[in-house]
Amino acid sequence: MREVNPEEKALYIETAKCLKGSDRRIFMARTLKALGRGGLKYAEKELRWSRETITKGRHELRTGIRIIDNYSGRGRKKTEERLPRLLDDIKEIAESAAQTDPTFQTTRLFTRLSAKEVRYQLIEQKGYTDEELPSVEAIRVRLNQLGFCLRKVQKSKPKKKIPETDEIFDHLKKTHENQSGDETVLRISMDAKDKIKVGCFSRGGKSRVEVQALDHDFGPDALVTPYGLFLPESNETYIYLTKSFASSDFIVDCLLDFWNHYQYRFSRVKKLILNLDNGGENSSNRTQFIKRIIEFVDQTEIEIELAHYPPYHSKYNPVERVWGVLEQHWNGSLLDSVETVIKFIKTMTYKGLHPMVKLVQRVYKTGVKLTQKTMKQLEQRLERLPGLEKWSVKIPCQS
Repeated sequence: MREVNPEEKALYIETAKCLKGSDRRIFMARTLKALGRGGLKYAEKELRWSRETITKGRHELRTGIRIIDNYSGRGRKKTEERLPRLLDDIKEIAESAAQTDPTFQTTRLFTRLSAKEVRYQLIEQKGYTDEELPSVEAIRVRLNQLGFCLRKVQKSKPKKKIPETDEIFDHLKKTHENQSGDETVLRISMDAKDKIKVGCFSRGGKSRVEVQALDHDFGPDALVTPYGLFLPESNETYIYLTKSFASSDFIVDCLLDFWNHYQYRFSRVKKLILNLDNGGENSSNRTQFIKRIIEFVDQTEIEIELAHYPPYHSKYNPVERVWGVLEQHWNGSLLDSVETVIKFIKTMTYKGLHPMVKLVQRVYKTGVKLTQKTMKQLEQRLERLPGLEKWSVKIPCQS
């Protein structure tokens, strides 16, 4: 092979880059022919030309027949490459109607929206056109990949539906959308899990280690109630445990403890949105709960908005998904002590994050309530949304 100087080498490389298809391959073949014996090895090592491409070029040069490149036969690019925001938009639309498995037997989410409806909402809400979006079947595949289940599940249907249900969900959606991205507002999803019987009781499931459980679940050593504070924006979970009652005082004490310990992280926050179910201890008509929440506002100078989910629909509260993961985490294990319960919760991960866990030792009483006269005075501090007085309540700071 004849010697190639650096200027000539650079010329070969730049010319090959400028040419496309058959012209590029023929240029490579003619160049190697001019270099002589050993040119193929030099081109592969120094010029970074493909042997396969050179072979095609030699065939075209020898026969005079040009190979037509069938680029369209390579298939289309993935929709995600054309529409990089598509998966995030699908997730946002589906999560607005998502609920956890009410039996806690799986960690998957269920949604009321069909793939066809999600595609329609992408056009209506996100501004996509019908031509650029993939088919309904492609949307269905991506929903499954994101963890949403589109099967109809009889057990996930609410038992009852009050007339205000749809209006409550519409208001919740608007509230959450307005809060999203606002650094002065912090959304907290709050709810208690069912009481846990502490003892050598079978909880179902399977274990890789052989364990012996009692035949009946009577006489537990203790009853522990976990109460969760979940931050949907950051997927952080804070779980408080009590061996007493999950009363209104306990709920507000948990919120106050959380704020006292972590408010330094939320220095810009001026308002808390609390997502709650319609349970008796945190209802907007529960006098002791309202009294304690007002005291929290006065003590912290943080405005609070109570955003309740309608009856029989508390499974839509995001914190419920944490309980589903927890059930899967200790599936098949014996919770024979309170310390065991705490360790299992600490080792659980939700969205890759471990929860903060604390055992509250204080003993709480139930049935604490205010007189009508006292409650009437507290009502003057509340701003109830007309038409949804029980479901949306604002408690502003005193000026």
